[in-house]
Amino acid sequence: MPISETQFNGNRASAEDLAPLAFAGYAHFTAMQVRDRAVRGLDLHLARLRAASEQLFGRSVPDDRIRDLLCSATADTPADLSLTCHVSARPGEFNRASTDTELDVLVRITDPVTPAPDPVTLAALPHQRHLPQLKHVGEVAKTELLRRANAAGFDDAVFVDHSGRISEATIWNIAFWDGTSVIWPQADLLDGITQQILRRRLSAQGIPQTTRPVRAMDLDDRFAAALMNSWSPGIPVSRIADRPLGDHTDLIGLLHRAYATEPPVPLCDPSKSQ
Repeated sequence: MPISETQFNGNRASAEDLAPLAFAGYAHFTAMQVRDRAVRGLDLHLARLRAASEQLFGRSVPDDRIRDLLCSATADTPADLSLTCHVSARPGEFNRASTDTELDVLVRITDPVTPAPDPVTLAALPHQRHLPQLKHVGEVAKTELLRRANAAGFDDAVFVDHSGRISEATIWNIAFWDGTSVIWPQADLLDGITQQILRRRLSAQGIPQTTRPVRAMDLDDRFAAALMNSWSPGIPVSRIADRPLGDHTDLIGLLHRAYATEPPVPLCDPSKSQ
């Protein structure tokens, strides 16, 4: 039976709770894969929620409260699952900012995801996300560009900014490999949690990394590429636009091994157990 559970401020969400959110577009979230009731990079997820709330609402939900809500939401669920945590504010969008904004936390739990490891092809499409540093809702362009890429025969889309630099894909970060170092695109983009985990684990292992502009026209089989998000630390990319890429074996192995060294952290704080 599919997993499906939604909690609103610590209680099972009702239709009345969800109705005001159905068409709302002023909120942010983080997404994670939970395994054995633990998640890698929990500190990064909490920091993301805190920073985004401060920017959008001028205040944030304390980390301890967020963690308690995540713990509560997963208390009676399977140990492996997908989880998204959304933060929104009342009275919602299209209203003046208020100093006493009340923040709501919605936790949604669904089946765990493990994507196929098959290489994917990416259409290079012009697009710049609004507030790219935030993981926010209401981004219709992501789905529209994905479908445009599919119609052109590609598996997904990677975004190219006004200067021709590759930034990120629809729901993925992207990394490149030149045989010596991992290359992160220099552009305005979301610094994803899996990307942050990989950066710090690769750094801890002394693996060379660099951040520089990457343009599709400069790519060829000397480079390998991989996508990453909460689903996987590395999905191989075989082609971007009309540019076939090189062998991805070393890059994918490197990313998966680095990610595996990040210790999972229990959603429930052990210090609060009875």
